[in-house]
Amino acid sequence: EKAKLLRSQPAQIVEPKGLLYVQQREFAVTTPKDGSVSVLGSDDATTCHLVVLRHTGSGATCLTHCDGSDTEAEVSLIMSSVKSFSNTTEYGRLEVHLVGGFNDDRQLSQKLTNQLLRAFDLQQDDVHLVTFCVTELNDREEKDVHFPIIYGIAVNVKTAEIFPATFPEKGPDEDLRSAHVLTGARLTNIYDAKMEQLHIGPYFWRPFPHVNFWLEQDDQQILQNLSTSPLAEPPHFVSHIRSTLTFLKEHPFPSRSLFPDRKPRIYKKNQEGLWEQVCSDKI
Repeated sequence: EKAKLLRSQPAQIVEPKGLLYVQQREFAVTTPKDGSVSVLGSDDATTCHLVVLRHTGSGATCLTHCDGSDTEAEVSLIMSSVKSFSNTTEYGRLEVHLVGGFNDDRQLSQKLTNQLLRAFDLQQDDVHLVTFCVTELNDREEKDVHFPIIYGIAVNVKTAEIFPATFPEKGPDEDLRSAHVLTGARLTNIYDAKMEQLHIGPYFWRPFPHVNFWLEQDDQQILQNLSTSPLAEPPHFVSHIRSTLTFLKEHPFPSRSLFPDRKPRIYKKNQEGLWEQVCSDKI
């Protein structure tokens, strides 16, 4: 029923004001007390799943974008991050919402759904599954090709409302964060809710293999080889990958060009509710 309700809503466009956008293999957690961030969001999930974990007592809310790289460790990580904001003796319970995936040819969505259910089941705390809109419950078919119905969601941290969403603005540092994923990152917490600051990096990687070869390929080759579900990707998938590859080509050694002082790039919301970089020497 809950999945049906969610699928029936049109995707809302979420503007950058008050938004914290979460990319693949990132997570962020905050509470209703946050004066900077009121909405957590993520999209472009095809076989990936979007997970919202919330404690109803403290209102602490976590959003993550899982791709099945290390699901058990990721679930433990988001569990402890939400619990760190919640006094477990107080009233309230942990609720989880799972959205994303579809009936893809390689059954990657199904595998990830099962991994997530198992990982939450293994937790010592009781976790209540409230929204289950994944894989076959998020699938539509068009001319024998399957697609996800919902590619992205947002959660309002103040009201706990979850809705399908798209995001014109996925920054800051979109290419840098994507490069981190493409080079094999682990799930990373990008937000310090106590300081209300977004922390990106420091990230380090080796030069990306055959980057020039990939950049010379046509759109079809990139789609076929660098996507888990070539037929179901959103239209901007290839340009996004090209942009990330170009970034990796420009920064083969991030320790020299991006993070010479080994410190993260730090952002805070300004008066307009938009991210602004903070000079690291002020911290």
